[in-house]
Amino acid sequence: MTLPPQVLSPLDGRYREAASPLGEYLSEAGLNRARTHVEVEWIIFLAEHKLFGAAPLSEAQKSTLRGHVMNFGQSEIDQLAELEAVTRHDVKAVEYLVRSWMEADGLAHLAELTHITCTSEDINNLSYALTVRDAVRSVWTPALERATEGFRSLATEHAETPLLSRTHGQPATPSTLGKEMAVFVYRLDRVRQQIAETEYLGKFSGATGNFAAHRVADPSADWPEISRAFVESLGLSWNPLTTQIESHDWQAELYARVAHANRILHNAATDIWTYISMGYFRQIPQAGATGSSTMPHKINPIRFENAEANFEVSCALLDSLAATLVTSRMQRDLTDSTTQRNIGVALGHSLLALENITRGLTELDVAEDALAADLNANWEVLGEAIQTVIRAEVVAGRSSISDPYALLKELTRGKRVTAEALAEFVSGLEISDEAKARLSALTPATYVGDSAALVRFMNADPS
Repeated sequence: MTLPPQVLSPLDGRYREAASPLGEYLSEAGLNRARTHVEVEWIIFLAEHKLFGAAPLSEAQKSTLRGHVMNFGQSEIDQLAELEAVTRHDVKAVEYLVRSWMEADGLAHLAELTHITCTSEDINNLSYALTVRDAVRSVWTPALERATEGFRSLATEHAETPLLSRTHGQPATPSTLGKEMAVFVYRLDRVRQQIAETEYLGKFSGATGNFAAHRVADPSADWPEISRAFVESLGLSWNPLTTQIESHDWQAELYARVAHANRILHNAATDIWTYISMGYFRQIPQAGATGSSTMPHKINPIRFENAEANFEVSCALLDSLAATLVTSRMQRDLTDSTTQRNIGVALGHSLLALENITRGLTELDVAEDALAADLNANWEVLGEAIQTVIRAEVVAGRSSISDPYALLKELTRGKRVTAEALAEFVSGLEISDEAKARLSALTPATYVGDSAALVRFMNADPS
């Protein structure tokens, strides 16, 4: 892969291959293509509705205009750069480019429809809504789904594989590896559903959001209804009450949810990293890979460490976007303009992290022998089961043991208890034979409750 020289962002350099799919939507070129799309569709819409005395365009004329947008590429990028060097205004450059298309297509008589009644933010907010929506749906969400499926596969395959839980880092009531992975699946599916339900809002109401120029230009038109119809024709939801800018609340909501998904996966990455360090997972050596420049034996969990770091960078940017975009001084300032140019960077770091965590999961083997050994070394975790059974026996009138919890606390707290010692303890308890039989048959590996059965709930509709 040939990289452009002296790039500052690792997303455009070292990690370009992973992040590049977002560039189709969230690069400057992607934004400008969307801007031309909005400008062209506004011309077609105005003509279709015979506004300002325009006549509807023919299907051939509409197809030709839309073809410019479909074929938007390096030539148009270069033309915009030349125009902006003169205008010093990015959206005005787009307007002039679209005007040139109109003239070239024999539509010079309708050229004044280009950008008519629009403020730059009318074009920008719709363009960002379209590009962010398409990037999230076409690139980011499928990457999230691939990562989720990695955890879903682990959960399904190891639904019944017992695992010693750790609460506060200490041995605790056992679970299964599958159930613990299913927790992440359920959490991720729930957030993914919330993201899928995002309402992408758009405004199209002029300089300060009140249709002032529109009303003067054509007093008879129902401009709020025209605005609503146009915004909805682009597949967006109409925001009727704004200042010059769309208020960006939908963006804040979306970025908070994406950051939430990031943090769930960050949690998963740190757990997987810890399980690797405990020997629960063995990393599969990759041909030609080096773990350490000096220690040949090492296989470092770099996929999960890379994921952690990039989720953190992504969240920092997403949090900043969400905080900044919802505030604008009175009717308009430009803090959102430069801020929104970092949307692709924020999602790019998340995309990179998603790819790493997905690949990392394919490079793991579950060390069932290590899981079993850890369980067998911690029989004291059955203290919970024993004291609970005793309490039930007391309630049923089959035992008179006082304070079962204190009894088991004395036996197990801060101590290692062998299977033999625990069996001897159970045999001497004042409880029914049936209860003794149940406890005598119990092992740390079988004390997992409904863990395996709970895995099925990860496939339930989270809504």
